[in-house]
Amino acid sequence: MNLPGVRIVQLASTPLAVSRSNGQAANGDDGFNLSIVRRGRVLSRQSQREVFNGEGDAMLWSNDQMVKTDLPLGGEHQHITIPRQLLKPSVPDLDSLLMTAVPRSSTALRLLTYYVTTLLRDGADMSPDLQAMSAKHIQDLVALTLGATRDAAEIANGRGVRVARMQAIKADIEAHLAGHDLSLDSISRRHGISPRYVRALFDGEGTSFTDYVLGRRLLRARHALADGRNASVKISTIAFESGFGDLSYFNLAFRRHFGMTPSEARAQ
Repeated sequence: MNLPGVRIVQLASTPLAVSRSNGQAANGDDGFNLSIVRRGRVLSRQSQREVFNGEGDAMLWSNDQMVKTDLPLGGEHQHITIPRQLLKPSVPDLDSLLMTAVPRSSTALRLLTYYVTTLLRDGADMSPDLQAMSAKHIQDLVALTLGATRDAAEIANGRGVRVARMQAIKADIEAHLAGHDLSLDSISRRHGISPRYVRALFDGEGTSFTDYVLGRRLLRARHALADGRNASVKISTIAFESGFGDLSYFNLAFRRHFGMTPSEARAQ
């Protein structure tokens, strides 16, 4: 995927060894690559440095130097390439970070991995404006992953990190939508942030955590009611499996939201 100032490549391979020769390194491309191991293990060498990465880890290498990579088990990897001139203002002394492992425990790396994976899956038809915005978000997250300057970190936290966190939280909500223990506190604990911060993220979108969850549950229920395969399933069962514990509240909320009762929606 090519975005303004960012190139993303996702690879899957069998066991192999690859190298970027001195001739290839002299082609004028001095961009930096952040390689993320999605599955498998990778041993890489550049500038007399060597780093071993396991699943979820990442490392930085440069296109203007020879590099050798061994993938003893094969696997899946994501490579994010950003031109040197775009990344250097945000991260001090970038060259000293070459062939330095970024552990999977890094919060910024986890957010970056989730954002890139989502983009590769859903971003094929983005408008030019959205492509440019997504590129900025990725640059922010890469800078934070590598150790951005204070000014760059403040910008990233208000831009790329905010978007990536919101994506991750919404995906978490979808995964736990049917659970009756889904709450602001449980989401906050799983993401290692405060309930106040989660509230602020939803406030920034003109809604609240409670209203967003309710809307998603109601939409799930309506889709289930419209599915002919559920014709014999009780409305109370659909309500419960959509995350509602009180049928009266479900009926009231459904009518307010859609302007019809669950029975009328099923009939349609």
